Amino acid sequence: MNRKINILSIPIDNISMQETIFYIKNAINSNEKILREDINAAKLVWLKDNPKLKEIILKADIINADGQSIVFASKLLNKPLKERVTGIDLMQNLIELSNKEDWSLYFLGATDEVVQEVVKKVQREYKNIKIAGFHNGYFKEEEEKKIIDDINNSKANIVFIGISTPKKEYFINRNYKKLNSNLIMGVGGSFDVFANKIKRAPLFMQKYGLEWLYRLYQEPRKMWKRYLYTNSKFIWLVAKEKLKI
Repeated sequence: MNRKINILSIPIDNISMQETIFYIKNAINSNEKILREDINAAKLVWLKDNPKLKEIILKADIINADGQSIVFASKLLNKPLKERVTGIDLMQNLIELSNKEDWSLYFLGATDEVVQEVVKKVQREYKNIKIAGFHNGYFKEEEEKKIIDDINNSKANIVFIGISTPKKEYFINRNYKKLNSNLIMGVGGSFDVFANKIKRAPLFMQKYGLEWLYRLYQEPRKMWKRYLYTNSKFIWLVAKEKLKI
């Protein structure tokens, strides 16, 4: 059965959080290797402007709708997705499942301070968790071989990559075939949220697709240009597609 739905020419998996977890669990227990990616409004706009990035994203085994705006757009375009599956929520669920399934985790990304705080928090909350290793996300391309060797030697089942787009995708594209882990999963800025360096939007803002507004409130100088461009272009692209329909 085809579980893909094309939203603005990007095939997104029409699966729920639980279905995503089930798919990943089966893959890990069968010792298979999969790549999971996600899409929000900003990333979808970037894919339109960056064919190389789009090509990399489309190689993923799972592409979830991370942003609520993608779910809203799918309904407006008469191609309704079941629900959003955010990277941070999926990461949290997989950490909990790893504690039960005896899977080992590797955290790659953010600053030394943040990634260490993530590891400490996971170890505090999950007594049986296996942390295979961790490394900050600020490294040069020539250092990647050492990091890949460290991940492979750790025998991690899951690698969470907390690096921003498109650096994260380019890193995965260069090294995916070299990695032996079962699940390679980009989680963007989730480490900062998990370590309480950045606050996550309240639930009502998440429900109505306003997480970007809460992020803008926290980091106005850093985020205003990005959101002005990506949000405006996303609305224009959806409107244009709606008119075609």
